[in-house]
Amino acid sequence: MSFEVDINHRFGQRAIACSFHSTAVLTALVGVSGAGKTTVLNAIAGLLKPDSGRVAVDGDVLFDAAAGINLPPEKRRAGYVFQDARLFPHMKVAANLAYGERLAPARDGWIGRDGVVELLGIGDLLDRYPPTLSGGEMRRVAIGRALLAAPRFLLLDEPMASLDEARAERMRRLIEQIRDELRLPMLLVSHDREEVERLADRVVTLN
Repeated sequence: MSFEVDINHRFGQRAIACSFHSTAVLTALVGVSGAGKTTVLNAIAGLLKPDSGRVAVDGDVLFDAAAGINLPPEKRRAGYVFQDARLFPHMKVAANLAYGERLAPARDGWIGRDGVVELLGIGDLLDRYPPTLSGGEMRRVAIGRALLAAPRFLLLDEPMASLDEARAERMRRLIEQIRDELRLPMLLVSHDREEVERLADRVVTLN
């Protein structure tokens, strides 16, 4: 699996340019606040259309301004875990996971609900509603929902942000497990240098 990103985008007076190629299992995007890290994730996921450039994953072109290619998000097979988890608050954890399963292409799911529940250790959360969960629990459920959608890759936007050290460490170990056991390609946004050195096989710095 490879990520090929070469995009340019402007917000008012601000211009963002990002260009990299990575074959690493886990690539970290780092840089100061406002450098455009989340913007890059949104462009890869299809939630933002860059002004120009190209995005390809494993040779499949997701966006190419010059060629007029811009696949919709649901066609890109990206599992996106946002900073705020974005779970459905009115649905129990089990129903949130089931929603992820429904997004998986027919016969293309490579991990089942039981496997996700065991991997993430969320069996005791299935009958609870998201507002009753801690930040770390919500992110584990969000990762589970993303995995059940059978993504080709994961986009993780500061998954350890605002967690206490114990919960952050549990999240780091989970990401290591996904990296080493599932070998699912990931793009991780993080401000923590030690975290990046521990988790990432490749680091891309946005200035």
